[in-house]
Amino acid sequence: MSLDLGQTVLQIDAAAHTASQDIDDRHVRLTQLLEQAQSIPAADAITKTQNSMNRPYMAAQIKEDLIGSKLPNSYKGNWSTLSVDGSHIDVDRHLPIPCYLINMGGCIFSYGDQPSAEFFSTPSLAVKRQDLYLTDDANENNEELISGSLLGIIRSVQEIEHLVEKVAACPTDQPLLALVDGTLVLWGLSGQGYRPFVRNTILRDRFLPALERLRQLAENRVITLAAYVSLPRTTEVANAIRCSLCPFDALACQESCSHHRSRKSPCDQANGFMDRELFQQVLEPYARSPVYRTNPSAAQEYYGEHQVYFYYLHSGNEIARVEIPQWVASDEGLLDLGHSLIVEQCKKGQGYPVAISEAHEQAVISGSDRQLFHNMVLEALEKQGLASYTSEKERSKSRPWL
Repeated sequence: MSLDLGQTVLQIDAAAHTASQDIDDRHVRLTQLLEQAQSIPAADAITKTQNSMNRPYMAAQIKEDLIGSKLPNSYKGNWSTLSVDGSHIDVDRHLPIPCYLINMGGCIFSYGDQPSAEFFSTPSLAVKRQDLYLTDDANENNEELISGSLLGIIRSVQEIEHLVEKVAACPTDQPLLALVDGTLVLWGLSGQGYRPFVRNTILRDRFLPALERLRQLAENRVITLAAYVSLPRTTEVANAIRCSLCPFDALACQESCSHHRSRKSPCDQANGFMDRELFQQVLEPYARSPVYRTNPSAAQEYYGEHQVYFYYLHSGNEIARVEIPQWVASDEGLLDLGHSLIVEQCKKGQGYPVAISEAHEQAVISGSDRQLFHNMVLEALEKQGLASYTSEKERSKSRPWL
């Protein structure tokens, strides 16, 4: 039996009615929370969030004010922006050979006296064992197949590596905004999901060296790096407010609070709010929040001088999260330049950085591309006289049912 749409729509209508009743209450609570946050001295928020590691939630570390707003400076002059994005086809157990494909796409735009545009797209097929597996240098019996979420992490690393290669080849006579879609934090490596050799191989051997090379390039020319997160669902600033309001020690907090909510006042004022909801009320178009430091476990253990900072930006259409490395966050000139140029990108892209949009178009692998790739693999094997087989489940999808 298929889905009963009649029963489903009744449940959807009931859920929508409940949500509409909650809106007024959330608005009142949000207003009260912001009033409380703005009354907390910056020094108190800085102290409390620096000592928040033993609490059952992740709070941003406050570096300036807890809540605030800053408009961009106007930038006049020549400048360029470079963006890289990636897409992939995962290992498919229905294919006769294990393989995956990563496609790197991007663009370089120059603005000013000599405007120009350059686009690129580079596919990379992995079929060799050393490309399909991560191997522990200390014990070759320890291996991890690169597929699923791990392949997504590897693709994110390759995006940064590809970005650095393109930055190194760019002219050095004007400021450069380097943009990636997503995050500088490899969240999938936080916690205990992967063995230590996997985290070491990805972070110490590849990701952090790429960030370091970019920092070194920025020593000899003006480069500002940013990762842009559209529609963020993070709660680190809301948790920083929660932490700053909390009158209890960490032990009491662990007993009465969870990652998502608190059962005690005044901390419970922050329950259920995402950061973007806070800044929707605080930021006017193109303004940014103060800069905060994020604190995932992988960053604490591995990132060193490449710690990740972030701020929220009103793009004109939405509240976005912009992540920056420590060397940008600590340089007020680069920080302000990045803010100004990202705003220019959002204006050109109607509320979203146009370079990231174009990079996505160069990188994306469509559904028809995926099917064509599948067929090309099978045809290539047949040309070599190799057996081409697949699962009965896969065959059944292409056969009509009576």
